[in-house]
Amino acid sequence: MKRLRELLRDPKARAAEHAFVVEGPRAIHAALDRGARFETVFLGPRAELAFPTLCARLAETGVELVSLKEGVLEKVGSTRTPQPVLAVAPLPTVDRGVLARDGLVLAALSVADPGNLGTLVRSAEASGAAAILLGPGSVDAYNPKVVRASAGAIFGMPVVDAESEGWSAVEALDALGELGRYRLGAVPSHQGTTYTDVDFTRPTAVVLGNEAHGINPDVDARLDGHVRIPMAGPAESLNVAMAGTVLCFESARQLRFGAAPSPYRSSNGAETGEEAS
Repeated sequence: MKRLRELLRDPKARAAEHAFVVEGPRAIHAALDRGARFETVFLGPRAELAFPTLCARLAETGVELVSLKEGVLEKVGSTRTPQPVLAVAPLPTVDRGVLARDGLVLAALSVADPGNLGTLVRSAEASGAAAILLGPGSVDAYNPKVVRASAGAIFGMPVVDAESEGWSAVEALDALGELGRYRLGAVPSHQGTTYTDVDFTRPTAVVLGNEAHGINPDVDARLDGHVRIPMAGPAESLNVAMAGTVLCFESARQLRFGAAPSPYRSSNGAETGEEAS
């Protein structure tokens, strides 16, 4: 129980143990759908009666199932209403080579909110993105809130941790450039190239900054351009997870059907650069 508490609360413990916790029957079902393997699964009182299908799936994998006594989950879980099933999973080993795969790379260089990062992981997987590059200062990808918000996608979307690679945010961006990726910073709606005018059919990385402060100036100086999502009314920008989702699916649309007819051009055909609207 002490180990469970530490894995739920301490990113250093997750790194040292090379493991993390998945909470709840829905998340565990979703993990199994993606071929996840667990070290141990902990069942609350009457969980086997309440979730017979899940327990049968788990038993088929050969994982150890441990039944807990009444009141134990309340002392361990990370939510006010404890989940009836907890699973310990090994941290995946992700090779940086995934950053060279076909598809968009989302570079979340300083995303602090776990709900936002989890949503980005979910959207990246759903849109067929290549990978997520997680920058220093971002929330841990295996934080229990990130895992819950990802709805199982954390098992299907490779996440490259810049700190684990020994990269600063600038070095992470340089690594993307060395792979031939065009690096676009997502910016408020009055700046940059409209997202539908960006050619996402070429190798591209979209850089997402901190929710409150945006993209670090040192990182911004390394970018190849900026991309924006036009807003109606006085709104300046979207939540970072929503913006990342829109850009993921525009990339997916172009990769499926082809780029916009005239990327980086105004309606009269003249080159507009990154200030196009």
